[in-house]
Amino acid sequence: MTSEPPVVAALPPAPPSLLRKVVAVVGASWMILLGGVLGVAGAVALVLHLVTPALEKVIPPLAQSRVEVVPTPDVVLAMRSLGRLETSSYHLERVVDLTDHQTQLFGLIHAKDAILLVAVGDVVAGVELEHLTADDVDTDWDHRSVTLRLPPPSVFSSKLDEQATRVYSRATDLVAVRHEDLEARARAEAARTMEKAAVEQGILERARGDAQRAMSGLLRALGFSEVHVEWKSE
Repeated sequence: MTSEPPVVAALPPAPPSLLRKVVAVVGASWMILLGGVLGVAGAVALVLHLVTPALEKVIPPLAQSRVEVVPTPDVVLAMRSLGRLETSSYHLERVVDLTDHQTQLFGLIHAKDAILLVAVGDVVAGVELEHLTADDVDTDWDHRSVTLRLPPPSVFSSKLDEQATRVYSRATDLVAVRHEDLEARARAEAARTMEKAAVEQGILERARGDAQRAMSGLLRALGFSEVHVEWKSE
């Protein structure tokens, strides 16, 4: 007698309402898990935000650098860029009476060649900065202090105003030799005596004071609060 295999009855399909409940439960679980992860990440970020400033004071940075500036060459270059610091100018006028006395016939005849020049010009004085070196500047950046040693003031130029300068009179005796260079000699004498007069009237002292004020202002503009200006011996 032949035995027949057992017959397994098929399970009835799950109702649609049960499947929807399963899907809803799985989706809610993922949402809860994602929310938990985000919550943990937010908590970690908050803790790091609160703790980092305190850690920076205790734990040194991984790498750091410190820049040290040596400013003396820059100060010297700033001084050199001025070249010649023209601080004082005198406008002068003077009359030059220049006469060439001549004799003829072994001194028996006297004659003259003369010019009267009204000269107008300017005398300019200041301080030569072109040859300053680093040895002439002592700086202390911690105290914002600087000491500058300047050369003594000098006269830069003594020039006539060619338009304002004029020959007032020119006279040559009949037997005298007329020297055409007499006017040029008078002009040179005018420039020389103007420079001498300006020095006697204190143009160098004025140039010294003006240069000291100008250099102090420049150095303060460069960041120094304490400025000392000294003068080299002539």
